[in-house]
Amino acid sequence: MTIERKIREHLHEEAETMECPPAVTRRIEQSYSHYLQRKRSELPMKKRLIGGIVAAAILIPTAAYAAPTLIEMLTRTPMTAEQVKVDKVGKAALEKLYNAFPETKSFEIIEASSVQGVQTSIILQEKGGTGKKITLHTNAVTGAIEHVIQENWEPKEKPLPALTDQEIKSKTDYLIDKLYGSVKEYEFAMEQMENPDQKTFMLNYSIKGSKTPFYQVFVQGNAISVSLIGGETTPSTVQVEGYFSRDGKPDYFADAFLNDAKLFSLLKISPAELKEELAKGKSVVEVAASKQVSKQQVIDVIAKTQVDSQIQSEKNGDVPQGNSSMEQMLKAIEPKVLQVIEHKNETSSKK
Repeated sequence: MTIERKIREHLHEEAETMECPPAVTRRIEQSYSHYLQRKRSELPMKKRLIGGIVAAAILIPTAAYAAPTLIEMLTRTPMTAEQVKVDKVGKAALEKLYNAFPETKSFEIIEASSVQGVQTSIILQEKGGTGKKITLHTNAVTGAIEHVIQENWEPKEKPLPALTDQEIKSKTDYLIDKLYGSVKEYEFAMEQMENPDQKTFMLNYSIKGSKTPFYQVFVQGNAISVSLIGGETTPSTVQVEGYFSRDGKPDYFADAFLNDAKLFSLLKISPAELKEELAKGKSVVEVAASKQVSKQQVIDVIAKTQVDSQIQSEKNGDVPQGNSSMEQMLKAIEPKVLQVIEHKNETSSKK
């Protein structure tokens, strides 16, 4: 677990008992209210969360649901649609959105801005200005979409709060599945907020045993607001054995490469689903192609994870310190990655 994640989880735990000063609470509430009114997404928060938001946002500017709140206090630079499309972070966010929801390719970018080195924000809407709308807040360092607001995607005559709890969960599951990956591995809790003015629900998706939600969702009116709190898009503890079999036994060499949270996120697939696809005789490259993901993207993701692990092991003293640069290490690991991702399950033809 990274030090940043340890800090984040500790802050969320402390937030449960923290008493936020009234003046700070009012300042955050005012800023948050202003932001949500401007984005047409007035989603209230429990006061017990505000203290955690203040603390977490100070150390981690884009942490939790606080991301758009405190960042709004910083200086934003407006961006044109053309600038977004050539900006590295903005372009990647749009590509992810377009892959998840192809219909948004026809949407107009009605507003965009950036806080240099912190966040890039993009708002898209159906042409005409009254239809479906989606807002993305992307971490400028990691490239992760840390906050997304989906508005007006349901018929006005049947707003989201009018749906059953299961129907609401299905809607939020679908949004998370599309942009982040399967939620099947997460525990789930849903509660109605204390808001007499408008029916509002809060949904938490947590890794089993964790006190901190991995995804936190607010549903109100015709808007679903999802925040990525966990930092990674798939639990790093998820392990599946036997993606491939050799001589009737699991190929643990391949497992070491394929049990990669970032790979699952890239492919928008769960570990179990990937294993099922490989059991049909497909290679990882072929599975990736079906998801419009290139071979090089797969190589880059797995290689980076393996090298990061190697570097961390060297720092911990678990293995001898090497003299190779990051670039040299990545180049050296690529042939091994290629061997794994192009391999096809040898037992598939025998079934």
